[in-house]
Amino acid sequence: MSKIKIVFFGTPEFAVESLNKLVESGADIAAVVTMPDKLAGRGHKLIQSDVKKYALEKGLRILQPEKLKSPEFILQLREINADLFIVIAFRMLPEIVWKMPRLGTFNLHASLLPKYRGAAPINWAVINGETKTGVTTFFLKPEIDTGDIIQQREILIQPLDNVGSVHDKLMHLGAEMVLETVKAIENNMVHTIPQPKGNHIPAPKIFKETCKIDWGKTATEIHNLVRGLSPYPAAWTTMMDNKVIEPMDIKIFDTKVCNDNLLFGKPGEITILKDRLLVSTGDSHLEILSLQPAGKKRMEASAFLRGYNPVKFI
Repeated sequence: MSKIKIVFFGTPEFAVESLNKLVESGADIAAVVTMPDKLAGRGHKLIQSDVKKYALEKGLRILQPEKLKSPEFILQLREINADLFIVIAFRMLPEIVWKMPRLGTFNLHASLLPKYRGAAPINWAVINGETKTGVTTFFLKPEIDTGDIIQQREILIQPLDNVGSVHDKLMHLGAEMVLETVKAIENNMVHTIPQPKGNHIPAPKIFKETCKIDWGKTATEIHNLVRGLSPYPAAWTTMMDNKVIEPMDIKIFDTKVCNDNLLFGKPGEITILKDRLLVSTGDSHLEILSLQPAGKKRMEASAFLRGYNPVKFI
């Protein structure tokens, strides 16, 4: 690759794959910008972002501004005098930052824009039962995720996929496309297109209440919610159990829609068939395949039923 100077903005594992592709290609990464270290866990240890860990391994310059508009940070960026900024899974950049480089600033987004604008596009695509998704590179504009499209590629979401497997597919596909986008920009071969009007589906941040299962919904809707949150942060419900006095929260990771002739009860009521755990939904049954009681490890339903006697999920 020719040596245009790049500043890379990113934080989680999803961004590391693209950064690694750039480094391996010989790109000139003048600096990496990532979130400040944060305290976490019982020991209040400082946790570094995945991007920072990688940058340290490779000896890359690291910037961790508390505020993206701070005069000190803006001065640091100006002194680098980069040609191009790349943003992947990072905070929204202020205009003073993304307008700085002469070749512009582009973002890799894990959806087929304009669908699924927002912080959690992979989760919402699976939750909503989409059968395809993809990655998009686009130049930044003032409104989030609205810029002109540079490149776009799609993948199929398979029936057995969950958010973890789709994340990994898009991470690798996106890294390849980031490299192609940089080469196109370097060679003045970019032909952008405006995002089509309409087809905008929001993809807001996932909160704990987003993950709470409503057993009154259809089995397919609940199954897709579980897939769209597995393995992390995981869909959850509250269990009533004959062996446990207090209600207990349960995370659910794998499910299967049951097309059986069983009479189903009220939403959330449980039927146990040998070592199978079935739950009534708004239209049929959902079989729970793996789950995790509070304070325990993840386990198969058959192992769970040896220690618990659940009667209802609420």
